[in-house]
Amino acid sequence: MKLTNIDIIWDGCKKQERKAQASLYQYFSSKMFSVCLRYAKDHLEAEDIMQQGFVKVFTKYELFEGAGSLEGWIRRIMVNTAIEFYRKRKTVFMDLEEQHSSLAMVSSYHADQTGYKDLMQLVNELPINYRTVFNLYAIEGFSHKEIAENLSITETNSKSQLSRARSWLKERLVQLDKMSL
Repeated sequence: MKLTNIDIIWDGCKKQERKAQASLYQYFSSKMFSVCLRYAKDHLEAEDIMQQGFVKVFTKYELFEGAGSLEGWIRRIMVNTAIEFYRKRKTVFMDLEEQHSSLAMVSSYHADQTGYKDLMQLVNELPINYRTVFNLYAIEGFSHKEIAENLSITETNSKSQLSRARSWLKERLVQLDKMSL
């Protein structure tokens, strides 16, 4: 079996070699930053989550058993770190009815350019509770049971927040379509 560059770098990381850790960070940081940014309120918070995540990667390397991809394992650590970040900050998943009535309007878009970036921009503008559940369910593939356990909410609350996130996104997409007419 031929070793790839990433395998060699990972072997160095397991030996706590700083150069290997820097190489692994460089290799995965842009992808992992995108993951963290989906859960953060801004770039600085995403950087904090990513830094904490990579510390876990480098200190808990023995937990990667080689089943699945290294990238997938690191991604899971980033998502779990984002969840822990919100738990530590004691983000309260308050009654979303109150939040729903005070949602801010979406900033201006060029409706004719609605694509992946615009959709991700809309997702990033979701209220934090909606966004967290939406990302965990729709992007990361968590079940409502897993989301409920991780966020200390009920499964019903998770389903409700996902439904409201979808409705919120649908309303904004309809607005974008109307603007393009």
